This record gives sequence, structure tokens and C-alpha cells, in this order.
Amino acid sequence: MNRDAYGTMAAFASEEAFLGALRSLRDAGYRRVDTFTPYAVEEAERLLPPVRTPIPWIMLAAGILGGGGAFFMQWYACRDYPLNVGGKPLDSWPAFVPVTFELTVLSAALAGVAGFLWLAGFPRLDHPAFSDGRFRRASQDRFFVCIRSDDPRYSRESARDAFRATEPESVEEVPA
Repeated sequence: MNRDAYGTMAAFASEEAFLGALRSLRDAGYRRVDTFTPYAVEEAERLLPPVRTPIPWIMLAAGILGGGGAFFMQWYACRDYPLNVGGKPLDSWPAFVPVTFELTVLSAALAGVAGFLWLAGFPRLDHPAFSDGRFRRASQDRFFVCIRSDDPRYSRESARDAFRATEPESVEEVPA
């Protein structure tokens, strides 16, 4: 992995050239590719490798812990402060369901948001791509593809060669 560079980025003037570059990079075996476009390009989603995220597992664990904690809290309160209301048993579990459900959902949602922010590296106020002067046009009329330096196949020369085959407007190395 190259520590002095974030990767190599190429600019494209049209959506067709951009999609052609993604196809070429996918066929060449690159897996760590970032794209920056002025609008959503649906086909790009299919051309990029799928990204696996641990957020569903984080939310599941937090939901189980939150629900279990809510149930235990209510059960413990009934044992510690016994009140016979309406002749019901002290640990009547149907009365615990609403609070247990609410805390399950709340803890899973909060863990999902916190997990997303943590895994995405937020708050990140600066991105290495911002150092490229051409990048301002990513929100206007240019399409950018960046092969990250943490890709197993990455080398400066191989990335430049892969991009040159797709005929971009320009190819630049992005400093870390």
C-alpha cells in the first residue's frame, strides 16, 4: 500500500466514457474504486463491486441488548418493588412488551446511526480528492474515478495504464 498517495484519479467528460472506464477497471480486477459524479448514475452501482457492511450486525446486537436490558429492568423492578395490581402475577410478561419493543427499536436505531458515522469516518471535513483542482467540477459536469492506493492491484504505473486505455480527459495522482 502506498502511504504517500490516496490513489490515482481520472476525469471524464461524459457518462458513457465514465461507464466505459468502470467496466474496464472491473475487468482489470480493481476492487477499491471511488466514483464522484454530478448526478446519480444507476449503472455505476452495478459496475462497482458490492460493499459489505457490518451495520446490520451492529443493529441486531444493539437491539437484542436493548430489548433484553429493558425486559430485565422491568422484571427486576417487579421483584424489588412488588405491587399487586388487579390480581396479576408480579412478573406478567405481557405488560413488559411495549417498553421492551420500544427500547429494542431505539437502541438498534441509535447503534445504526452511531455505527454508520463511525464506519464512514465522520465527521470528515476534508477528503484527499479535494486537493485536486479539477475536483470542483465533480458537482457540475465531470465524472471522476479514483483507484485507491489500498487496492491490492494498485501501483502508480498500472493505474495510469488502466486509465489511459479508457481515454480520460486527465489522469492525476491524488496525495494522501
